[in-house]
Amino acid sequence: MIENVNAEQIEQTATRRTLRFEIILVLALSLGQSAVFSLLSFADKVTRAPLRDQTTSLNNPLSTREFFDFTYQLLDIVFALVPVVLALYLMKRTTGRTIRDIGFDIRRPGKDTMLGAGLFLAMGVGTLGVYAAGRALGVTTALSAANLGDYWWSVPVLLLSAVRHAVLEEVLMLGFLFTYAKKLKLGLWSIMIGSAVLRGSYHLYQGVGPMIGNMLMGIVFGWVYQKYGRVMPLVIAHFLLDAIGFVGYALIGPAIGIGQ
Repeated sequence: MIENVNAEQIEQTATRRTLRFEIILVLALSLGQSAVFSLLSFADKVTRAPLRDQTTSLNNPLSTREFFDFTYQLLDIVFALVPVVLALYLMKRTTGRTIRDIGFDIRRPGKDTMLGAGLFLAMGVGTLGVYAAGRALGVTTALSAANLGDYWWSVPVLLLSAVRHAVLEEVLMLGFLFTYAKKLKLGLWSIMIGSAVLRGSYHLYQGVGPMIGNMLMGIVFGWVYQKYGRVMPLVIAHFLLDAIGFVGYALIGPAIGIGQ
């Protein structure tokens, strides 16, 4: 009997170690790595000049030659999604949960789209407000959201980039991390706040405003995921936020004097 108890304890300890290792592995290859570089970038910026006088550029060219820039952009998007595949594979192998279990599928397109669109509207207004407040307080850099050349493929690549960010962040921050945290028997609020803090940290390179805004969004998204158990509405909401930000900036920015 004592041997069985010890065997169970050893197995549980080994499982917890496996869960922690896989969390660290996935995050180190993706958003955890981004958080480290974001913190370093923020430290560099605040010691260089006031944040209000600096600009953070997103979606930048990767080559001065059109064909190679296009190719690099596509490869960058594809390889950025590899950690998602790894996370889903490990999650299925270690916990038994699949993409269907976390709601990363198209079984409910109507409901998912309606909920995602509603979240997009609510988060969009909030995001603009936090960004404006951050700029007014001088703790947020100006954002240049789309800096690709004037090519036929620029808008499609910006949309694919929005897909990349939406899938990467929501699948990992919600589906993967919540699944593993629950297996580790962490409390709901610990999971939600931890995920939100990590989400905010890898946006800190843009300034304090985007960090706070994304932390708040992380809490809201975490609550919605916990309530409905589906990642897809959050992926849709995130995609819409980025798509409107990226493409809107690329198409409207030049007309109002803030574009490329």
